[in-house]
Amino acid sequence: MSAPRKFSATEQRRLYALLETPFSPAEIKWRVVCKGQRGRRGKVLPYADPRVYTDRLNQLFTPSGWSRTYNMAALPNVVREIHGREFVTGKVLMSCVLTIPRLGSHTGTGEEWADSEMAVTSAEAQAFKRACACFGLGRYLYRISERWVDLDRRGAPKRLPALPHWALPPDVLIEHGAEPKGPIDPKLTGKIEAFRAVLGSGIYTEILSRAGFSHDARMIPNANRQKDVLRWMEAAIRGYQRIERVSSAAGTHQVEALLDHLKLASIQELPSLDALRFVVDTLESSIPQTAA
Repeated sequence: MSAPRKFSATEQRRLYALLETPFSPAEIKWRVVCKGQRGRRGKVLPYADPRVYTDRLNQLFTPSGWSRTYNMAALPNVVREIHGREFVTGKVLMSCVLTIPRLGSHTGTGEEWADSEMAVTSAEAQAFKRACACFGLGRYLYRISERWVDLDRRGAPKRLPALPHWALPPDVLIEHGAEPKGPIDPKLTGKIEAFRAVLGSGIYTEILSRAGFSHDARMIPNANRQKDVLRWMEAAIRGYQRIERVSSAAGTHQVEALLDHLKLASIQELPSLDALRFVVDTLESSIPQTAA
């Protein structure tokens, strides 16, 4: 029996765009990750329950259209420090293999202190969500930085921070009047989509979400947003061109060494605009100004 055919390139782009679309704000929770000295303020980070990830996978592929398997291990005799006191405990180590037939498989890992409440459940959730992030699902949450908020007497946030526009799904943006939906230019859509191969998936997706309020070039709300996206992408291309000029002036060894340090095979694998700026600044500062 022959194996089922892979999704076409067009189908894959559509599915990845849907996987990468942010969750509804109603499904986002905030976790206090650290507190100030007096406990009146704390840093919070957003997260979503594993069931939210499961719901998205079920919607896109049906419950029988994907699978996950777990493997657990225990690491004994680990020293843990709490409030300045050390004691010996262990760690629960978990790996999760998420498989979407015709699209691929990815593995995520999780860990939790063995003495923590619901340690196995926590490690499972972490591993599952990290495997999902390899497909783009929920990955945007890792880009939201910690926020300081006021805490109540129980240590819970008094008021939750607002999510940035790029971390909201398009229908929420339009519903709340944050971005009017209007006509779009199909020619601009084609130009935008052509940048994916040049910029790489990471930077391409970041610009779409930040400048276009979308994770799919065809779902950008209006032509003005399309133009903003193009300006951002053209600016990113100029960053790549600056890297090429430095490489031509000083040789490719510096670029190769920097990519090796970042554990990247090529410039197109740069994961973000910040990474692109870092590479440009590092390379340009490492050669004489006259050579650049």
